Amino acid sequence: MQPDVSVVVPVYDTMPYLRACLASLLGQTIGHQRMEIIAVDDGSTDGGGRLLDQLAARYPDTVRVRHQANSGGPANPCNRGLELATGRYVFFVGSDDRLGPEALERLVAGADRYTSDVVAGRAVGVNSRHMFQEIFAESRVDVDLFDSALPWSLANIKLFRRDLVERHHLRFHEDMPILSDQPFTLEACYRARRVSVLADYDYYHAVRRLDARNITYRSRLEQRLRCVELLVDRVAELIPAGKQRDAVLRRHFGLEVAHLVGDDLPRLDDPTRERVYGVVRRLVDRYLTDDLRDALDIETRLRLSAVAGGGLDDLLTVITQDAERGVPPTVMAGNRWHAGYPGVGLPAWTDVTGVRADWLARLDAVAVRWEGNRSLTVTARSPHPDLGRLVGGPIRVRAGQIPGDTLDVSPDARGSLVRVRFPVDRLLAGSATTGQRHPLRVEVDGTDGRGTAALRAPGLAPARPRIRRHGTRLYAVTTSLDARTGHLVLAVVPVTAARLAARLRRGGR
Repeated sequence: MQPDVSVVVPVYDTMPYLRACLASLLGQTIGHQRMEIIAVDDGSTDGGGRLLDQLAARYPDTVRVRHQANSGGPANPCNRGLELATGRYVFFVGSDDRLGPEALERLVAGADRYTSDVVAGRAVGVNSRHMFQEIFAESRVDVDLFDSALPWSLANIKLFRRDLVERHHLRFHEDMPILSDQPFTLEACYRARRVSVLADYDYYHAVRRLDARNITYRSRLEQRLRCVELLVDRVAELIPAGKQRDAVLRRHFGLEVAHLVGDDLPRLDDPTRERVYGVVRRLVDRYLTDDLRDALDIETRLRLSAVAGGGLDDLLTVITQDAERGVPPTVMAGNRWHAGYPGVGLPAWTDVTGVRADWLARLDAVAVRWEGNRSLTVTARSPHPDLGRLVGGPIRVRAGQIPGDTLDVSPDARGSLVRVRFPVDRLLAGSATTGQRHPLRVEVDGTDGRGTAALRAPGLAPARPRIRRHGTRLYAVTTSLDARTGHLVLAVVPVTAARLAARLRRGGR
């Protein structure tokens, strides 16, 4: 009898996480008769292959194992798994991740009910792994790839109708050791008759490995450069130029390309910086349309505008200012507003007149303080002493989707200060039970419309964690800086017994 779903698990040195992954699969409520697990051991050296063989011997009708030499990335084992799959649907699981007990049963039922070719179930992060949540705001039967947040959720951790995969011969690009799931998922969503989203359950638990050995985390820069180029080129091969392509490339320029011009670029040696600049310049010249540029976050827009209209030195000036000194002043040239980056003058690429609301939303966090254990207050500075008048409306700060309470906006000697309070109970209630990182963003609504920008914190020390109970679990609530972007993050992290004991030992010294 044909199984309903084939679960493909590429495996490479993920012990002990692999045990929890396989346990979550074997414990699925859909039952062993309706599923098959295809594990492709990509040359593991940590004993994971032996564990797979033991489970295949114990569950011969459910678990199938293929062993092979290491291929250098997950694309090849995913393709080998597809070749072996016989189910009506196929689902991919990272071998360091796990599924909720009812995940497959619910996903298959949803796909059958809605005749969907692709179903995305809500994914949550474990150990504060960040997962984009906008697409999971609500369950939707029919999601438009080009008019939704779906391009920001292109991991292959979805249910795919296997007929769709085989009809279009969808496969993972084996020349991409990282990011290979994105072209596969994008084409599946592009070809699908219907893509559905289920936000009623925690289907997928994506684990941030504490040893940081996941290939995506430890990829080398040259490898990442090549794969980002291939990723963007393959979007262009699939989708004709125009608004639909721009809707997808907004994600790739806003994330993968933006990371290439992140805060660490000035710390690289000269030849490496030139190499990065060359790759980004080619992508910008070829694909960054005016509409796409205008849709990007103000920080990314300015950096990529420096690439297109200036040069490497201008780009480094922008990054250094953002990362070390904060938001630059506004320089007026007639009735035009310019970002006053030092030493670059007022070229066209510094003009922010058309995005003044976003420009006014750029603030730098200068203080984070606890008010007892009940709330965390963030103080941010704008270089504009008349910020309130310029905005002409409310100024808010959100931690992910969690709103803060704006206390006041007041001038100071260096501009204006905005104070925002985040009640801890609100942070806990708005976080996944497995913990969650919430990037902070500023929103303004005023005479120039709505503007938004990530909240930076150059030189700011993180707040000391506070332990709070929520339900039956303890959580640490703290702030941190995203290492690549320099953006301020509020983190809610489950406290295990081992972590609590370590904290108590440190406190007793």
